[in-house]
Amino acid sequence: MEMNASYTSFVAVGDSFTEGMSDLLPDGSYRGWADLLADRLARRGPGFRYANLAVRGKLIGQIAGEQAPVAAAMGADVVTLVGGLNDTLRPKVDMGRVRGHLEEAVALLAPSCGQLVLMRSPGRNGPVMERFRPRMEELFAILEELAERHGALLVDLYGAPVLGDPRLWDVDRLHLTAEGHRRVAEAVWQALGLPAEEDWRAPLPPAVAPGWPSRRTEDLRFARRHLLPWIGRRLTGRSSGDGLPPKRAELLPFGGSRLS
Repeated sequence: MEMNASYTSFVAVGDSFTEGMSDLLPDGSYRGWADLLADRLARRGPGFRYANLAVRGKLIGQIAGEQAPVAAAMGADVVTLVGGLNDTLRPKVDMGRVRGHLEEAVALLAPSCGQLVLMRSPGRNGPVMERFRPRMEELFAILEELAERHGALLVDLYGAPVLGDPRLWDVDRLHLTAEGHRRVAEAVWQALGLPAEEDWRAPLPPAVAPGWPSRRTEDLRFARRHLLPWIGRRLTGRSSGDGLPPKRAELLPFGGSRLS
């Protein structure tokens, strides 16, 4: 059943997941699930507007303090808020503070828009996921509580086994591929009550497991190119998004460019 036949404005709030990494376009920019969703919403009728305030690397305190007030002032039909996962991946995290920032953001956004959407984020299967799983699940429990309290939709990406498949994750093991983002866009589309176009939870075809030498080579490449720089930023308090502006800072017309 459709909740709203004509969503005419959409604001996305969050970090690299919502910015669209690693769905890379030929011009070097990132697309991602939010752009894909905006594109599909824009095709439903004229006058659609879209803003994406997400910036890679942002913690939930920054999202709540910098992005949520701007998004609330836009009064959009749909607002998506995805944040807190970067906090759980830090060496130390105060989950009480994470909860407080999430409560602040949700309490501000929920009454300011037509429909607030929260998400249980996906995680790539592997040892890193297992290490941080308790923190992630604590974060998701907070989101479930807030969604129920404020009438927000909660899209359960974490509960879809296919989104843990390593084949849907980029070589950095932190961000989804184009196919992963496409499935997330479909999940949010369906959560908004719009007609399904595919089963976004459908598993990928069986894969032939790579041999031990191939896995070790891939692990070493990943550590050199992605893991060590990531650890360096954590130790020095830097972020990959330092100094970067929001992806689409204003709520402006978005004409349905058929990105998908």
